This record gives sequence, C-alpha cells and structure tokens, in this order.
Amino acid sequence: MTNSKLLDIYQRLYDAYGPQFWWPGESTIEIIVGAILTQNTSWSNVEKAIANLKNADCLSPQKLHTIAVEQLGTLIRPAGYYNIKAQRLKNFIHYLFERHSGDLDSLEALSAGTLREQLLAIKGIGPETADSICLYAFNKPIFVVDAYTARIFGRHGLLEPGWGYHQIQDLFHSGLEKDPVLFNEFHALIVHTGKEHCKPKPICKGCPLEELPHCIDEVF
Repeated sequence: MTNSKLLDIYQRLYDAYGPQFWWPGESTIEIIVGAILTQNTSWSNVEKAIANLKNADCLSPQKLHTIAVEQLGTLIRPAGYYNIKAQRLKNFIHYLFERHSGDLDSLEALSAGTLREQLLAIKGIGPETADSICLYAFNKPIFVVDAYTARIFGRHGLLEPGWGYHQIQDLFHSGLEKDPVLFNEFHALIVHTGKEHCKPKPICKGCPLEELPHCIDEVF
C-alpha cells in the first residue's frame, strides 16, 4: 500500500472526528498502568480501577513496588482478571526497579527498539501493550496495532489474508513517516472508527471510509 492511501484514510478519519487527545493519563505511570489494565476490558472499567489506585495513593512506581499483590488486585478489580493483571503490573514494576532503579526517565532514554525488546521480555506484556507503552508513555515512533486495525484495513482490502501483528505494523512503519504524533492520532482515530462503525457487524452508512473499496463479507 502506498503512503498516499494511508494518508488518505488518516485524513478522512481526522476530518470526520478531529483530534482524539489519546491516551488519557495525567502521568507516565498512569499511562503504563492503563495500557496493562486495558487488556480484555473496556476503558470505562480501566478508569474505575485507576481511580481506586489514585484514591488509595498507590499510583506511583514506589507505591506499586511496595503494595502487596493481593491488595493491588483488590484495587484494580473493576478492570477484570484482577489477579492476573495485578501480577502483570508487579512484573512491570519488578523490571523497572531491577533494571532501571525504579526510574521511568531511564526508560525514556532508551531507543524505541531497546525499550520494546525489554518490555516484551516482561511476562504478561505482549506486542500491543508494549507498543502502547512505547508510543503513549514514552513518545516512541512505534505504531500500535489492535483488533480494530486488522478489521478496518482488512475489510478495505489493504491486508493480505493471514497477516499477523508485525506484518500489519510494518505496513504503517514502511508507509508513513515515523512520527509519534501521527502514529498516536492515527491509532486513536482507528479505535474511534472501530467503535462507531467497523464493528463485528459493520455499520457502513455514515462511516468516513464508506466510499473506499471494501469487502465486508470477509471475516476480520
């Protein structure tokens, strides 16, 4: 796919929806926690869990380092799978203190590739979560791929059948300037479109991409 096609899609979405101001978060650690908690749940549930952490004064690397995993699980219960996610948060915090003395600025100083590699080595953090942390918490030029990305671009015939995460990601890395601001906005617009129109049963009428070639009979 050419650069112009990607930019055309981006512009159509931006013209329709405007800036998304994503990822919501008042601090780096809040964005990281949100990226881990949002796995397999809605953002509204993540917001409730983060509010609990704030109310308990536990939303800092040091507090997350010292809190018992059982208590952490109780606080993040609204996010679902709270025992598993509490352990994943602990895994990240353990890495942060073991490898970087608890200093988030140390992570920011890493190259995008090195940071991504280290995050993926943490148990429970997969490509989408790692890339969300890289892009949204540390402003690294790494495009985040999710189910909405695969569905939207697959339905419009821009992906080959069977493409996985990294093949889809390479589509954006090779077709766009590696600009974290662009990657941020584009991914947020894709999520908006997926929620509004490109659902498992698509609502094509009124979609900003309605005029583009599409094959909605394909399963994505």
